[in-house]
Amino acid sequence: MNRLVLSPAHLEQMIDHAAACLPEEACGILAGADGLVHAVLPVTNHLHSPVRFQMDFKEQWRAFQWLEAQHLEMLAFFHSHPNGPAHPSETDLKEFYYPGVFSLILSPGVTGWQAGCFKLDNGKIETVDLIVQPTDGLIDAAFPIN
Repeated sequence: MNRLVLSPAHLEQMIDHAAACLPEEACGILAGADGLVHAVLPVTNHLHSPVRFQMDFKEQWRAFQWLEAQHLEMLAFFHSHPNGPAHPSETDLKEFYYPGVFSLILSPGVTGWQAGCFKLDNGKIETVDLIVQPTDGLIDAAFPIN
């Protein structure tokens, strides 16, 4: 599957997290099933860097445990590029270790936040369709941030 579907509320959650983390990169996990996002799981950037991210290990582990308890899949990692673009960097490509999981990148563009979704595999970047639409009838899972 080469598409990721999320609601406007999910996109807003990621943007709010990314904006709150500026000038540092933000990061987190998108959980769901069959390419449809059910939850946004923000995670602290352990590096506190404007050009790199590394998820806080304890928070990431807790997120993985929550995913399993909710019977959800890890669909994508998300992170921000505070100085753009919403496209994978060479570092993103080199440090991505999760085949089959997408990478969603946010960037605060001149006309507002931009988002791109990608499949990173063996040094190759493939654009993935990012579909933002209301997900009526879907019960979103709420990840306990604290």
